[in-house]
Amino acid sequence: MLTYKGNPFCGGQGVYVRHLSRELARLGHTVEVIGAQPYPVLDEGVTLTELPSLDLYRQPDPFRTPGRGEYRDWVDMLEVATMWTGGFPEPLTFSLRARRHLAARRGEFDIVHDNQTLGYGLLGDLGAPLVTTVHHPITVDRQLDLDAARTRTARASVRRWYGFTRMQKRVARRLPSVLTVSGSSRQEITDHLGVRQDRIHVVHIGADTGLFSPDPSVPQVPGRIVTTSSADVPLKGLVYLIEALAKVRTEVPEAHLVVVGKRPEEGPVADALARFGLSSAVEFVKGISDAELAGLVRGAQVACVPSLYEGFSLPAAEAMATGTPLVATTGGAIPEVAGKDGETCLAVAPGDAGALAAALRRLLADAGLRARLGAAGRERVLRNFTWEQAARGTAEHYRAAIAAQARASRDESGSARAACTAR
Repeated sequence: MLTYKGNPFCGGQGVYVRHLSRELARLGHTVEVIGAQPYPVLDEGVTLTELPSLDLYRQPDPFRTPGRGEYRDWVDMLEVATMWTGGFPEPLTFSLRARRHLAARRGEFDIVHDNQTLGYGLLGDLGAPLVTTVHHPITVDRQLDLDAARTRTARASVRRWYGFTRMQKRVARRLPSVLTVSGSSRQEITDHLGVRQDRIHVVHIGADTGLFSPDPSVPQVPGRIVTTSSADVPLKGLVYLIEALAKVRTEVPEAHLVVVGKRPEEGPVADALARFGLSSAVEFVKGISDAELAGLVRGAQVACVPSLYEGFSLPAAEAMATGTPLVATTGGAIPEVAGKDGETCLAVAPGDAGALAAALRRLLADAGLRARLGAAGRERVLRNFTWEQAARGTAEHYRAAIAAQARASRDESGSARAACTAR
């Protein structure tokens, strides 16, 4: 498995790599993850091979200039040059390093599974069939960031940063097998990237239902709402939840929000916190373990996913798995995970702070509704969204890719023999 950014604290791609690799190993497969910084956090039974970049975005010195002794080759120079000119180099440069690494180990792998790198280095013969996961097209993020940019300069900066999406479009159209996590993402991949529908296969991901499970011994904190926002970007819709909280507190003064993510120092969310005077009512926590996250979600009266768009929504699945009632928008694939309004969640339109506030007030005021939605949500996840199911479905597509390449090799050999006979 290839992952250019695999730390689970950085977002859903890292969570995907960790849990899918663990479940594949439990099914008896030998799994090696090849990743760059921030390196993946993996479980026992999975091997990590570090393929280091220059780590230009590390804390506490993001967008740093490397020292002269750090440069190893032309790929490093390309990485820095792209960063200096306002672009994001990692998908391309990781793909080039991965290609070189795989060439040196040709014949060791039955399958190569790329986790949304979509770089030029992954085209052509890698020594094994390639399967690629696209969680959702990053062009969706690009458009939302452009819509939120307030000036011409800001829009130009967004376009340059997302310049790598042109490469990802070109690469995606040439891929033989694409996995994605929802029907919504499948359609977006066709619409945005131009990949034919017959090449795209939906394999739902899910929650660790053993860890994210109900625990009656954990006391609920009155008025507590929890959400996950791993990045301060418009797509996550956190600014609308902040506004909704301000509305809720006019009737429910004890209502407060815990955000799993980093507190932004500036930008729309920071501005909203200041404008509504909510700094003391919103707590940000980061770097917590999965067990700590599960405990935090169990202790909340309500979980919320306010995103404008999601390709799946792991936070929704994990909250539902704990039995915590969910308020979620209908952005992207979220309804595929959360289910129907009033049955397994309360659903609202994305970007509507008033509707969010009404749903949150309703749940905070009705213990019976919280219990009913929480139990139904847990049952929905157990039925449809577990990592074991995801691993089994993924392995089926591995076998299909291996068989397809074997057929192609036989056909090529047969054509070559026929040509020689004809001569």
